Amino acid sequence: MQLPIVDYRSATAAQDFCRSLAETGFGVLSHHPLDQYLVQGIYAEWLAFFASDAKHRYAQDPVKLDGYFSPAVSETAKNHTQRDLKEFFHIYPWGRYPAEVSDAARRYYAAGSTLAAQLLQWVEDNSPPEVRARYTEPLPRMIEGCDQTLLRVLHYPPLLAPETPGSVRAAAHEDINLLTILPAATEPGLQVRGQDGGWIDAPCDFGLLIVNIGDMLAEASGGYYPSTTHRVLNPTGADRLKSRVSMPLFLHPRREVVLSDRYTVGSYFEERMRELRGGK
Repeated sequence: MQLPIVDYRSATAAQDFCRSLAETGFGVLSHHPLDQYLVQGIYAEWLAFFASDAKHRYAQDPVKLDGYFSPAVSETAKNHTQRDLKEFFHIYPWGRYPAEVSDAARRYYAAGSTLAAQLLQWVEDNSPPEVRARYTEPLPRMIEGCDQTLLRVLHYPPLLAPETPGSVRAAAHEDINLLTILPAATEPGLQVRGQDGGWIDAPCDFGLLIVNIGDMLAEASGGYYPSTTHRVLNPTGADRLKSRVSMPLFLHPRREVVLSDRYTVGSYFEERMRELRGGK
């Protein structure tokens, strides 16, 4: 099985894209409006940033969660015990931003947020009536005025020594938010769990945009849009010596938004943070 690729320019793009989201939790767009040369430039300059000592000047704030996260404080996926083999920087509109790089990532944040809002409208418009009735407010409105949407610039370092047993670049997990949009990374490795339990390689062609459902949209839609498990495998052979850079944009609603009878966005987020901090 392969993830279908939807041409953003197609007259049926919205319907085809949302069908893929409902069936797999993932959608892949070609010919989308995000500037791929901007993305390529961001990857290059941030790879240089991660190779420098300057990153340590922006050590992560344990409360605000902005700044640089070293491999020593990297995430431990839910139900896993080993930290992922990665380092990353969290960019928020209000957060710290490295003086050593250009404003390209900030410009991408704005463009990506605009596109993500449009994709949320597609999801809203193509939800069955009984699913749409579950939303406590229109999906695009959930993100209005929210400054918690997160751009994460990720670096998976080369694997120069044998890793700890069980350690992988990103262990199998689901995202917390509404939608995640992800330009193709510099190297392959992303896999999606299919309905049969097998793993599907996500396409990694330059110019493609991968979008996946997060837990909050799965909760709000009563599971109609599934938050599908995904992971990033360790490379093998000569590819172990290559870095991998990726840049997911996690679209977050306002904390007071009601997702379901069980959760607000705030209560759901805090529950997941407790799980991650506990390594569960």
